[in-house]
Amino acid sequence: MKKVNQKEIDELYEAILTLESLDECRRFFRDLLTETEIKEMAERWKVAKLLSQGMPYTKIEELTGVSSRTIARVGRWLKEGKGGYALLIKKTNSLKDL
Repeated sequence: MKKVNQKEIDELYEAILTLESLDECRRFFRDLLTETEIKEMAERWKVAKLLSQGMPYTKIEELTGVSSRTIARVGRWLKEGKGGYALLIKKTNSLKDL
């Protein structure tokens, strides 16, 4: 596979930003990703939200079936990543307050 450059990656991000509804988002991501990849992303998102609520790894593993390795990885990204998880958790939590 040819290496993808940053401009091409940014073009994908820009395309995602044009989505205007849940239906558009579902349709795009289903064409872009396999069902398994979508489920894996959803699992990681759920783990990030549970970790941000202070839930212990063992409880998350029990509730979700996600491996402790994945939980630890998401936990590391939540604490030491680029801030994306925290940003979206904050944004989605503020939507609940509306």
